[in-house]
Amino acid sequence: MSDLLQIFLLALLSMLNPALLAAVTVMMLLESTKRLMLGYLLGAYLTSIGLGLTIVFTLEESSAVSTSQSTISPAGDIVLGGLALLIAFVLATDRDRGLRERKERRKREKREAGEEEKEALPLRLLGRGSPRVAFAVGVLLSFPGASYLAGLGHIDSLGASTLATALLVVGFCLIQLILLELPLIGYALAPDWTQDAVNRFRAWLARSGRRAAIIGAAAIGAAAVIKGVVGLIA
Repeated sequence: MSDLLQIFLLALLSMLNPALLAAVTVMMLLESTKRLMLGYLLGAYLTSIGLGLTIVFTLEESSAVSTSQSTISPAGDIVLGGLALLIAFVLATDRDRGLRERKERRKREKREAGEEEKEALPLRLLGRGSPRVAFAVGVLLSFPGASYLAGLGHIDSLGASTLATALLVVGFCLIQLILLELPLIGYALAPDWTQDAVNRFRAWLARSGRRAAIIGAAAIGAAAVIKGVVGLIA
């Protein structure tokens, strides 16, 4: 398999970043989807492109690639993916019924006592509708994983010119963030259709929230396990 093909496949694999999948799902549920996605994307570009160029050009013989790869445990991805798959199994088999009932009871008690409910931290951050906050979240959640570092290793091994190497790094990062780029392109070229598609997605989640959670947990879990396995054999 050629290095270019391996770089392309590793970029596609990096696209299945569990943190990115979760963030995109959260932003699709909120009103300021376009602004949040743009802010998150710019933050993700800053981290992924900036680190990629730094690793390839600044550190001798890409020592950072091999060193960083050894410090990032693919087993961690597998464990996290297994936990997500376990969550999907629990939801699909309705084994969380008791937990749901207790949660609903606590919510009722809080409403009766006039207390406000607190949302999860990602929802609280992204739910502010601030592109600046989304930018910060994008920066923090876009640090390199094993597939990204392996891709940089293949880019460095090509021995291409400075310009060609820089373009390959940028192209790699563009591919791995395509889940954010496609909706934003849709908003730019067909805003009404894209907004209608987002609204349909929200309506589907409202009707089938539990099923969506099962599918989401299973997808994120599978993506993490695949990343971990590839990291182990790479």
